[in-house]
Amino acid sequence: MRHRLASTAMGAAAIAAFLASPAFAETTLRALFMAQAAYSEADVRAMTEAFTKENPDLKVELEFVPYEGLHDKTILAQGSGGGYDVVLFDVIWPAEYASNDILVDQTDKILPEMKDGVLPGAWTTVQYDGKTYGMPWILDTKYLFYNKEILEKAGIKAPPKTWEELASQAATIKEKGLLDEPIVWSWSQAEAAVCDYTTILSAYGGSFLDKDGKPVFQTGGGLEALQYMAGTMKDGITNPNSKEYLEEDVRKVFQNGDAAFALNWTYMYNLANDPKESKVAGKVGVVPAPGHAGTSEASAVNGSMGLGVTTTSQHKDEAWNYVTFMTSQKVQNEYAKLSLPIWKASYDDPAVTKGQEELVAAAKQSLAVMYPRPTTPRYQELSQALQLAIQSAILGMASPEEALTEAADNSGL
Repeated sequence: MRHRLASTAMGAAAIAAFLASPAFAETTLRALFMAQAAYSEADVRAMTEAFTKENPDLKVELEFVPYEGLHDKTILAQGSGGGYDVVLFDVIWPAEYASNDILVDQTDKILPEMKDGVLPGAWTTVQYDGKTYGMPWILDTKYLFYNKEILEKAGIKAPPKTWEELASQAATIKEKGLLDEPIVWSWSQAEAAVCDYTTILSAYGGSFLDKDGKPVFQTGGGLEALQYMAGTMKDGITNPNSKEYLEEDVRKVFQNGDAAFALNWTYMYNLANDPKESKVAGKVGVVPAPGHAGTSEASAVNGSMGLGVTTTSQHKDEAWNYVTFMTSQKVQNEYAKLSLPIWKASYDDPAVTKGQEELVAAAKQSLAVMYPRPTTPRYQELSQALQLAIQSAILGMASPEEALTEAADNSGL
């Protein structure tokens, strides 16, 4: 009897040990996201929870950092030989990440239905040198938002179609005493300012680099763009605090009713139209960023972002499954209020377009003219030089020409 009990106890211990073995252990993925613009943290958590319900053997630990910390967090974690399995990355980073072996080349895992189903322009977000390093996730550009009520009070019948019209309408609003500083921007010394600059540069037909990869933004449309930015600050039609603002600051100023115009990403549309969030709900208009007479009808920066798997991940297949789930049409359609889907068919789905028809109409024009920031492994150096130039010019510390010439010299290109 004692022998039988001992055998039973040993059997139970063996089963317990087997169940605790790695084959039955829960796999944990670590994912790095951005706590700024596009999908909210709550949205990402809800999407991830839906994924783990479908994959109960997987756990996903989420980390959120401001956009400004996303690049360095990814690089530092990679350098330590561990860190994240899945990372969010900006359209400007694939060249650097590919050159430094940060992301897994997923070219062979892009199925025909994925290739054909995603909007063609979205793929440029995750590609470099003919290879695909993840899935596009946030398809985004900056739009011109305007306060319909303020424009009506000023006697302005339609939002501006050119940057010159924007300045003129802002001056009218100021002259009529409706607002002291009608335009608000995200011109802090950060990537946000480069995105605004790129938008205007594209309208004026400017270029960043010539065919040999040398800077030319200090001439032509690139110079005109910074002259325009500095001019609106000098003329008092731009909120002077724009020099310290990021996108969330812009949103708060606009939805508080303190701006007639704002340049911002897609996500602001539904938040600024939410009565719980905003004092201007129901008064928010959105159109493509303006063009320049004789050069362009609209302007847009490619502000898209992708999800990729790191080369140091110990769970590459599971991580890729998470990426494809998060970027799937089903998930994107469900969360289309803060970021429009990457999938062509989504735009024929009333559940996606309902309540944001105005935004979708603007998107159809803007997404078709998205202008890229330079594709170079040395983009970070170039961006920092441009950020300094923009600050110098809008603060009046240097002329736009002087500031951009110095940026070209310090760009590392």
